[in-house]
Amino acid sequence: VYFFFVFNRKTGEPPLINGWIPYLGKALIFRKDAFKFLLDQQKKLGDIFTVHIAGRYITFIMDPFQYVYVIRNSKQLEFHEFADKMASKTFDYPALSKGKFPDLKENLHRIYQYLQGKPLDIISDHMMKNLQDIFEWKCSQATDWETEKMYKFCCSVMFEASFVTLYGRVPAADGHKVISEIRDKFIKFDASFPYLAANIPIELLGATKKVRKELIHHFLLQNMTKWLGGSKVVQARQDIFEKYELLGDYDKAAHHFAFLWASVGNTIPATFWAMYYLLRHPEALAAVRDEVDHLLQSTGQKRGPTYNIQLTREQLDNLVYLESALNESLRMCSSSMNIRISQEDFVLKLEGNQEVGLRKGDWIALYPQILHMDPEVYEDPKEYKFDRYIENGKKKTTFYKAGRKLKYFLMPFGSGISMCPGRFLAMNEMKMFLFLLLAHFDVELAENKAVRLDNSRMGLGILLPDVDIDFRYKLRS
Repeated sequence: VYFFFVFNRKTGEPPLINGWIPYLGKALIFRKDAFKFLLDQQKKLGDIFTVHIAGRYITFIMDPFQYVYVIRNSKQLEFHEFADKMASKTFDYPALSKGKFPDLKENLHRIYQYLQGKPLDIISDHMMKNLQDIFEWKCSQATDWETEKMYKFCCSVMFEASFVTLYGRVPAADGHKVISEIRDKFIKFDASFPYLAANIPIELLGATKKVRKELIHHFLLQNMTKWLGGSKVVQARQDIFEKYELLGDYDKAAHHFAFLWASVGNTIPATFWAMYYLLRHPEALAAVRDEVDHLLQSTGQKRGPTYNIQLTREQLDNLVYLESALNESLRMCSSSMNIRISQEDFVLKLEGNQEVGLRKGDWIALYPQILHMDPEVYEDPKEYKFDRYIENGKKKTTFYKAGRKLKYFLMPFGSGISMCPGRFLAMNEMKMFLFLLLAHFDVELAENKAVRLDNSRMGLGILLPDVDIDFRYKLRS
């Protein structure tokens, strides 16, 4: 049953879907399948409507041609305060927006310059070396066919490579073991992440509070100073935290933990899907492997556990099949909701003389998964087509809807002010992982079962698989 409480809507405000359960509104049905729910509302009400979800009024803009008007309106439609509140609750540090920490938010934001341009090349080189060390260690185990769970494999390689690249090596006799222990706790915490993001008190989430505390303790200064060869981006964050006397040791450690989550929380499942789809589609696997082998031959590099492969950013960028296959898996598995919060009562002007009346505190949301699965933009959107982003041997960047070119057609990393600052490093890391995997190993699925998207993270980034799957690998001859 739908109740459209139109009688208390102001002029210019979109139709409201209130639901009949007080406070919850449409939260349960939205959580069950946001994608289907939003498409159903779009058919009934058009491209703009407001939904009451757990005490919030969220106005969805469904037409991708209107995205630009939301994205460029960053003065009236704010994101950082919302993100800050959510992160401070989830990762247990004091909110930055409180006056206690003047300019801390801006100072931390400035540090993201270490994740682009020349500094990006340096951190990517370190990532490549660390990935190779881990793959070399895997090679030493894989004398014949080795069978492992694919998600577990991706998690173990990507977590360790990211950790060592960002925070440095753990000098213990068995650094692998220490990082594995941190990773196991991380996985437990991460399983509760959707509930924390949905504002459910951590006290109701079993051992999550204890696990979070243990994880944060790993990042206390006395522990971090023992790690060797950390990155400039983490060092710069440490230097900034030291300037704020009101930020306690635990708070600083919580910030470092949050940065780790931001670095791997979405890259691990994204790497899994990229690998899974390649292995499910032999023609995709063959095309990407050919590209890998061709680059190694043309640069006179040998593959094998004892050889050090080096890739420049330009070479990584020129792997068009690898990038297209990765983008295609991102299109299929990303489900991020781009949220902005109205700072005042105002009228948002859209294309075609449309106007949307917004009240202070209203949320505006873009839901790019609708765009990613739009058959008008992407033919057979449920099909994995590894070369979807290639045209005449070059990268394809023009996509159309209703005969018009789209400015936004692939949005796995958010948009505008909420765009992930680490997206270039994440893309590089995933490409390097796949490159090294295919350079070193023959790989194949060891069981024939369909892995589906687990929708419990709808709106929060990359969806996880609903089950893990066995795959086999052995050293290429």
